[in-house]
Parts: sequence; structure tokens; C-alpha cells
Amino acid sequence: MGSFKDPPSTGATLTMANFEPNAVIRGFQLTIVGTVRALKNPDLFKSEHFRQAALAVGVGIIIQLIIQIPMILLKLVIFIASWIVDMENATWDVKLLNGMDFMSKSVLQVPFLLMTLMGYITPTLDEIFMQSVEWVDSTYIQKHKSENPATLRAMYYPSLVMYPTKDGPRSSRPKSEAVMMFAQRYAKRMGTLLGVYLLSLTPVVGRFVMPAASFYTFRSHVGTAPAAVIFGAGLVLPKAMIVKFLHTYFASRSLMRELLEPYFRRIRFTSDQKRRWFRDREGVLFGFAFAFTIVLKTPFIGVLMYGVAEASTAYLITKITDPPPTPTESAGFAESQVTWKNKHDFLRLSLDNIDKLNVITDQEGANGTTTTKKD
Repeated sequence: MGSFKDPPSTGATLTMANFEPNAVIRGFQLTIVGTVRALKNPDLFKSEHFRQAALAVGVGIIIQLIIQIPMILLKLVIFIASWIVDMENATWDVKLLNGMDFMSKSVLQVPFLLMTLMGYITPTLDEIFMQSVEWVDSTYIQKHKSENPATLRAMYYPSLVMYPTKDGPRSSRPKSEAVMMFAQRYAKRMGTLLGVYLLSLTPVVGRFVMPAASFYTFRSHVGTAPAAVIFGAGLVLPKAMIVKFLHTYFASRSLMRELLEPYFRRIRFTSDQKRRWFRDREGVLFGFAFAFTIVLKTPFIGVLMYGVAEASTAYLITKITDPPPTPTESAGFAESQVTWKNKHDFLRLSLDNIDKLNVITDQEGANGTTTTKKD
């Protein structure tokens, strides 16, 4: 393979096509197919991840119990106060308790936080991803063993495993810095959710806070008209429903970035390239991560499923990217991946034919063209 030429500029403005319902549905379908295939890997459950997940569950339970102590004390204070003050018509106590419950269940998400943090401290999730990429390749070969090798796509694992990770000896970013960056992102997201929730409790303007936050969040991703529809729905639907929707949306975006981290540790993108990469795949990534976000919220089981989500992401990568070249031939490859070349063809496929095609860049691709081969 030679070096990759930059694709024609398509502009940085996000269109509704990136977030169309068909793309979101296809992302959800990839969650199901990727999970089924990941679970067929006999080596998946031998991973160290599940011991760490069990540890995260245990630590999470302890922390959740600690978090419950203030709520128990507050309930006791309110109970004692009810002997002195008539609280039959008061609503502030209910709002306060609901707010603290929201903090512990929706904002903090302690077991999920611990599992994500472990991905920066130990290489287990990275190993699951690479092991699963190898499994996807081997399954693909087995599936097409009777076909002409010239018609098959290139493999992902042999080249991808050759790339040094950002945590390796050639890394320019130590683990401590990566952990700090994750902590900053988490604190920013938690602060945003908490701030919006507290503003929604204010008199008069409070009822407009959640719809306005929804409009502001989605306008830059799906356009003004769809965001206005979401704003209108927010004025009618219960606030609790909007809170859960916003939290799930933010959590899905955060989860998808964490699941894709093993890929981006190897294939080096600039910040601008990564932003455009995510933007061109916005709908599919949201559909994929949204389904897993719902599953991962399940107490205890959710944390154990984090490894399955990482394994499924290996399958996702083979659908939305080209097989990588070797590191010595990778000049220009990241830029060539910013635009998802076979997006429209892939989104039109039926679920039964979801493995039909994959656009790869080969020797012809190095000269600026692509060829479609069976996947």
C-alpha cells in the first residue's frame, strides 16, 4: 500500500443526513449483531476484564451505600421536622429527595464510572478490543473460505496490532494525563447535568430550562427544525422524561468515545480529524452507543456488559472504517478515514445483508480511488 491521498473536501457543516433515523436504527442493529458475534468468541469470557468488573461492582456498591447515608439522614431530619412544622402541603422535601436520588442514579453512575476509569489504568479493555478484532477477521475468513481470496476485503488485525498505542514506550501522553483528561470530561458532563437540573427547579423559568437545554444540545447536531420539535416536546412531556433523555444522550456520546479509544490509540488522528470523523458517523454511533447505554445502566449486570460492548465495537469498526495499512504506509490514512466512503450504500442494506460490502482502500485507493469488495 502507498500513502493515502486526502479525500475531496465535503465541508465541516453537519447535515441532518448524519443523524437521520435510518442511520440511528442501523447503529442499533449493529449493537445487536455485534453483541451476538462477540458472545460467540470462546476467549471473550477468559478475559481479566470480568474479574475487574466484579471488583467494580463491589466498590460501586460500597460507594452507593456511602451516597445513601446523606439521603437517610435527610429523611430522618424531615421526619423529625414534620413533628414540629406542618409539612402536609410542602413540596420542597420531595424535590430535595428526588434531586439527591437523581444525583446518585443518573449523574454519578458510580460502577459505570469505575469501569471506564479502569480502561485508563489497566490494558484489559484494550486487549478485549484487539482480541475481538482478530475474532472478527477469523470469522470473516471462515465465512468466505470457499470464495476467491481476491474478492475479499483486507484484514484489520494484522496491521492494527503493529501500531504502538499511546500508552506504550513511544507514547507522548502518560496514563496520569489520560486519567486527568477523562476526569475533566466526566466532571464537565456531571456539572452540566447538575446545573441544568438545578436551574429547572427555579420558579417560573424552570419549566423552560430542560426544553431550552435540549434545543441547544441538538441544534448543532440535527439542525434547527428537528431541535425545535424537541423543544416543543419538552414543554409537554414530564420533566423527568426530558432529564433521562438528556442524560442518556450525553452518556451515549461519552460511552462511544471511550469504547473507540483502543482504535484511536493506534490510528493517530488530529483533534480536527477526529471531530470530523465522529461528525460524519454521528447517527450510527449514537444508535450503537444508545442501546449499550441503556443496558449498562442495569445494576450489576451493566458493568459486566462493558467488556461485551468493547468487543462489539471491534465489529463496528470493520463497518465504518477501512482496513488500516501497516504503520510504515499509514501516511494520510487518518485523513482518508474522515469521510465514511460507503455510508449511503451501507445504510441502504437490509439487515440480512449487513455484511454484504465494505469499501477498502488498496493499491488503487492509494491513487485516489476505492474498490468495493465483499464483506
